[in-house]
Amino acid sequence: MSYGQGGPSWGPGGAPTPDWAALADASAARGRRRKWLLISGGVLATAAVGAIVATAVVRSGKGDTATPGKNASHLPAPADLPDETTGPEPSFSSVAPPPPPDPKDYISDAGKDKAPITTDAFFPGRTLTMGDRVYVKGATHRTEDCAAPTKGGLGPVLTSNGCEQLIRATYSKDGVAVTVGIAVFPTEARARRAAQQSTGGVAVLGGSGVPAFCPAGAVCRRTSNSYGRYAYFSLTGFTSGRNVTTDDKDAYTAGDDLRNFTFRQIHHRGELQASAAATAETG
Repeated sequence: MSYGQGGPSWGPGGAPTPDWAALADASAARGRRRKWLLISGGVLATAAVGAIVATAVVRSGKGDTATPGKNASHLPAPADLPDETTGPEPSFSSVAPPPPPDPKDYISDAGKDKAPITTDAFFPGRTLTMGDRVYVKGATHRTEDCAAPTKGGLGPVLTSNGCEQLIRATYSKDGVAVTVGIAVFPTEARARRAAQQSTGGVAVLGGSGVPAFCPAGAVCRRTSNSYGRYAYFSLTGFTSGRNVTTDDKDAYTAGDDLRNFTFRQIHHRGELQASAAATAETG
């Protein structure tokens, strides 16, 4: 499109009809220029944002490694760190510790059972408490003549199985008395055989505040058992001399208490020796 002195010229001959082709070309040219300007501006804007972000990252990194007004040491970049870090690992011995000694081993063989055998070791103190029941200890006795303080056929049984000594103690409560005898043998097998073969029982041990009980002809309760190289026997009766029947719960309870106590004392003897052996090994 061209302009003359008289105004715009709209076509040949000055006719007032617009030159639509020229207008379209001009509009298209302007659109292309705007498009290129927008594209160029976007590229520049993207580049500027990228530069800003990069600058921020760099500044952020510097801010983590330096304190204003102080000289900060340089921290290694992530790429400088090792891929894996390992600390010291605990070490364990491949040798299993030995099992603790079995207390029964020390009361089953005379070769290991070296603790002193005394009446006080098995029957300590002056009283015995089992639950809410308190028994008073009477006389005690120890002899190497195992057959002497027995009745019936128990003496020959003890002797034939190699009994080394016999310890007795008597306890009483409310008119009921119990004499307990512990026979010591060289081995567990002999003690077990003596308990199984026993007839009769230990003789009553009176004195020290306990009158004689279970007179000739009276019915008393007798028991026998063994643990390790020890056989133990009990005789329970009334200090009044009357017979013990199955309805006499107090008499049965007293006999059971003394039998249980005797078993625990024998086992405790094994525990003490096993503990001493374990301490000697670890020391």
